[in-house]
Amino acid sequence: MAGRAHPGELTGWEKLPVKDITCRPIGVIRSPHTKQEETPIQPVFARGVAGRVELLPEYEEGLRDIEGFSHVYLLYAFDRAKAPRLSVVPYLGDTERGVFATRAPCRPNALGMSLVRLLRREGAVLRIEDVDVLDGTPLLDIKPYIGRYDSREDVRSGWQEDIDDITARERGKRGFGSGGTSQE
Repeated sequence: MAGRAHPGELTGWEKLPVKDITCRPIGVIRSPHTKQEETPIQPVFARGVAGRVELLPEYEEGLRDIEGFSHVYLLYAFDRAKAPRLSVVPYLGDTERGVFATRAPCRPNALGMSLVRLLRREGAVLRIEDVDVLDGTPLLDIKPYIGRYDSREDVRSGWQEDIDDITARERGKRGFGSGGTSQE
């Protein structure tokens, strides 16, 4: 039977090999975004927005050969997110959804991910573009985008497919570039 434990089978936390995981920032993301309510919600809505990644000096060696990639994933902590919730009304919609079917920052593990354009490396600094991250956000990791592995065909995008492009663009920018604010 699906969802039921067999006699003697462990469930929940006691089944996991690790109960807590600690991540330490490897650097910081710098951007012109200083107000959460005016920060675009995805890199596609932040096209051309310049920023930089400042790595701690002890991690600079890890950037070797990064210049060969046009895009990188930034993995970061949503350090200013509201309390975690399992149900949210996403910025692009009006219907409550499960947090794992959204990219909302108020997650049980407040982790964010953005795919940005890599312009160049300057020592321990990466110059990037299409930045949708608040200035001063703690960086946890960097991974290169590799087209042959990361690109997919026949993709389904769930409830997002019901959002028209105009609505997505207006709500996705969240007031960035217009001086206005948008929904919270």
